[in-house]
Amino acid sequence: MLRVSNLHVAYGQVPALRGISLEIQPGELVALVGANGAGKSTTLKVLSGLVTPQSGAIEFLGQSIVGLSANQIVERGIIHVPEGRRIFPKLTVEQNLDVGAHGGRARGKEKATREEVYALFPRLHERRKQPGGALSGGEQQMLAFGRAMMAQPLLLMLDEPSLGLAPIIVEEVARAIEHFRQTGVTILLVEQNASLALGMASRGYVMETGRIVLADTGESLLDNPQVWASYLGQDPEISDEPPAAPAPQLSLV
Repeated sequence: MLRVSNLHVAYGQVPALRGISLEIQPGELVALVGANGAGKSTTLKVLSGLVTPQSGAIEFLGQSIVGLSANQIVERGIIHVPEGRRIFPKLTVEQNLDVGAHGGRARGKEKATREEVYALFPRLHERRKQPGGALSGGEQQMLAFGRAMMAQPLLLMLDEPSLGLAPIIVEEVARAIEHFRQTGVTILLVEQNASLALGMASRGYVMETGRIVLADTGESLLDNPQVWASYLGQDPEISDEPPAAPAPQLSLV
């Protein structure tokens, strides 16, 4: 579905992505994890047309999307839920959802999709006439998800959806992501909460300083102490003692 090849991006003279390559197949949930500054959010911004790459190829459904505007990429079916939710605080919940249905892919499906959103997030239905800025952080994240659903995504890119949320709300976020996957939406998930991301993902990529350094199944990355020690920080569920057995071999990218 999505193929990224040798992608380079810089902000001024500062390299941000240094030749990354990745692939996502239809129906997959792929996690992109790494420390702050690794280049995860920049990757999503390039894929959604918000940042122009210096070089490299991006193909979606067999066609190049390099050079397309953000609006054109949305029309192709790639929807980006950015870090920080970015809802419209002065618009009501209902109006925020209507913004998500602006593109051609959503035309004629607005009512049915809105009902699906309200069924998945009943709190949004209760607050549908209230401004988005009056919602809690967790409710705003649900609204961002709902707005994405309205756009009828083929590929949904989520940037730090659990950031700053209470653990009980993080569980709700995870359920919402699983709902997207069950409905056939392909997902690229960026998360600093690597336990959450890799626990849900079929496959994962680990980024460090603008490069993809490891790729494997989500389960293998999650269970490998070397990944945590080298790239993600110490896993809170792993003791300070060395592992009893060698870590499984990972594929280098």
